[in-house]
Amino acid sequence: MRIRIVDAFTDRPFAGNPAGVLLLDAFPDDAWLQDVAREVNHAETAFAHRLAEGGEADWALRWFTPATEVAMCGHATLATAHVLRTTGAHEGPVRFATRSGVLSATPREDGSITLDFPTAPLTPVEIPQGVAEALGAEPLTAFDTGPSVGDLVVELADEKTVLGLSPDHKALGRHSARGLIVTARAEDPSRGYDFVSRCFFPNVGIDEDPVTGSAHTALAPYWSERLGRPDLIGLQASPRSGRVRTELRGDRTLLTGRAVTVIDGELIA
Repeated sequence: MRIRIVDAFTDRPFAGNPAGVLLLDAFPDDAWLQDVAREVNHAETAFAHRLAEGGEADWALRWFTPATEVAMCGHATLATAHVLRTTGAHEGPVRFATRSGVLSATPREDGSITLDFPTAPLTPVEIPQGVAEALGAEPLTAFDTGPSVGDLVVELADEKTVLGLSPDHKALGRHSARGLIVTARAEDPSRGYDFVSRCFFPNVGIDEDPVTGSAHTALAPYWSERLGRPDLIGLQASPRSGRVRTELRGDRTLLTGRAVTVIDGELIA
């Protein structure tokens, strides 16, 4: 079967967040799916198969890290939509049946793709003891993102602090289901982004995720409230880096980005 590696939330190879994508006739057993994801060894590998016509979704979609299946993944959804479009497997908007409900992806004339995801509910919480020590920086605020995302969002003092983090990943894993999203306001919005973030997910086998679509379902409402605008651009400042355009629409968040196929090969196992 064909396997593709797609860099998501970027317009150039070797940037953004890489995801494996496999289009199947049906889902094999979970152990095989996990073995493939472990072999691919990217933050996520997406597995999709076509559904019967006339239902609420067009394709079934699942995501696996090298360690476990996850309930939501933005960059691998973008990567899958990109593969469907560029291979002609599906034309126009596509609806995915997932563990997080039906998620849609809409191709744009400029080559980008817009994902329609549920907005993460943000609940203020006390800054957990030990988070500052694990991060190496003092958080200003902390928010729980609910069960679908499963992260703790913490705002830091400034962009420089976010960029300079070198956290204790093992210690971070004690403070949320998946991990931590750290964020700060952009130092200079004229550079083309409104806020910065980094994402650390040790509990699912990812010390630092390059660009995280699901995290932006929490970052969009957080920064839209503070900046007074529904449309924003976030820079995820990992070593690979990537940008996510967000549009807050109440209980839904639109995430727009580009993707590039960098490997197209054959899986023979």
